[in-house]
Amino acid sequence: QVQLVESGGGLLQAGGSLRLSCTASGRTFSSYTMAWFRQASGKEREFVSAIWWSAPSTYYTYYADSVKGRFTITRDNAKNTIYLQMNSLKPEDTAVYYCAADPRNTYDQRQYNYWGQGTQVTVPS
Repeated sequence: QVQLVESGGGLLQAGGSLRLSCTASGRTFSSYTMAWFRQASGKEREFVSAIWWSAPSTYYTYYADSVKGRFTITRDNAKNTIYLQMNSLKPEDTAVYYCAADPRNTYDQRQYNYWGQGTQVTVPS
């Protein structure tokens, strides 16, 4: 059974930093696209960042414009874990952050087969 478990969310002041983690189990995800999405209260879930694999051994990273330059996605295949380093946090970054995985290279959340339960990040204004 595939599981994605996020951790690292919390409450912090604007301008602060936080690192989210997502650990996968149930299969090997080294060739999967791993991504972060977020959903603010009353809003639709949106793409944040993705890291995907291109044969034979290259990973590409992608970011939403709203987080580019502030967030960094990385992965540790040995640990089946991805990370989202979030710097210079803003109140508009407040949301539930979800980890997702899929064998296809896609930004489209509708195509992701596997999802975590989410972790809350709150940056008060």
